[in-house]
Amino acid sequence: MASAAEQLASNLNFSTFAKAEDLKKRLWFTLGALLVYRLGTYIPLPGLNPEAFAQAFRGQAGGILGLFNMFSGGAVERMAIFALGIMPYISASIIVQLMTSVVPSLEQLKKEGEQGRKIINQYTRYGTVLLGALQAYGIAVGLESGAGLVNDPGWFFRISTVISLLGGTMFLMWLGEQITSRGIGNGISLIIFAGIVAALPSALAGTLELGRTGALSIGVILAVVVMAVGVIALIVFVERAQRRLLIQYPKRQVGNRMFQGDTSHLPLKLNTAGVIPAIFASSLLLLPATLAGFSNTTELPSWATTVLATLGHGQPLYMLLYAGMIAFFAFFYTAIVFNPKDTADNLKKHGGFIPGIRPGERTAEYIDYVLTRITVTGALYLVFVCILPEILIAQTGVPFYLGGTSLLIVVSVTLDTVAQIQGHLIAQQYEGLIKKSKLRGGKRGR
Repeated sequence: MASAAEQLASNLNFSTFAKAEDLKKRLWFTLGALLVYRLGTYIPLPGLNPEAFAQAFRGQAGGILGLFNMFSGGAVERMAIFALGIMPYISASIIVQLMTSVVPSLEQLKKEGEQGRKIINQYTRYGTVLLGALQAYGIAVGLESGAGLVNDPGWFFRISTVISLLGGTMFLMWLGEQITSRGIGNGISLIIFAGIVAALPSALAGTLELGRTGALSIGVILAVVVMAVGVIALIVFVERAQRRLLIQYPKRQVGNRMFQGDTSHLPLKLNTAGVIPAIFASSLLLLPATLAGFSNTTELPSWATTVLATLGHGQPLYMLLYAGMIAFFAFFYTAIVFNPKDTADNLKKHGGFIPGIRPGERTAEYIDYVLTRITVTGALYLVFVCILPEILIAQTGVPFYLGGTSLLIVVSVTLDTVAQIQGHLIAQQYEGLIKKSKLRGGKRGR
């Protein structure tokens, strides 16, 4: 079966794509949805002074707000209706998924299949509304505290800001779900991907301008370029790496005929969690400091000012927490998306077994043993990819868009989307082969 799929994949060509009408519709829908998202990042909040805000943002762009601006596709820089981006939804997803591990009722819902998943998704939406409203209100208050940022401060501005920002987040959440179901790829990841890619040209131009003016040496720029190419190559290699467990099926007799047992493989990705740990870790680190750039920090307690300063981008505490969160979410999300016990039960149900391992509980323990050890390697890879470029960028002042997190998101989302496109093309060609064989069989019957 695997060899047949590989043969089909090798035979894909432009004519196959031209005949894949459903795939073309999905691609056009995805592109249209991302275009709507990009247009929304240019619609400013009502009641804001754009010139004063742009000046205030430039003073804080090198800190945590610059990183948040990257994930929102530049909407924070313009304080658009999509300034909150999709981060409240991601944060709510983290909280709900953590609760499914500790709350028995939610854990039971998780085991109820599609119906339970719908209920959990609904809880995630409620959490998104709550977190988005709190963050939007905090942004409104923070903007009012800045001198000259708001034309007419007061409750009307706060309410309109909460409605605009929360509405933008909810629309992006809905748009991401529509891309996932009616387009190609994961909608939430593609929205973040589109924001990063849209800002890459300006980030590269800004880096070259720093080199032209002498703010950055040519050697530093070349080192960053070489680092970026090396990180991209490492990401492509690791994201495609798998540990394949040999699965055997016993001989079976159908009537008087004896069929030889089949063999297959259970693929375990080296990085099962994908790009999610980096996004989760970044979103959690952004939560306590999102508003600090526009708030008057002199009004905060001294301990809060110290904490915010130590959590600044490139600071040792920020790096330590970032690395720890990435490693934690690598294991946590892997445990959510891959259940060794369910896999072992399915193998046993279909008569499959791992050579030398007893079916059932022993198989689940062995799969968990292998998965845990490759996840250690995957977690170390994620920490290396995300932290090493961040250290270099913090020391040189190169824009965040050239960092490990952004490169990881861009490359991983690209690989996943291309894999889905290839899957649709293989299915299209497979259906064509079946139709041809049926037509040939019909002609022979005549």
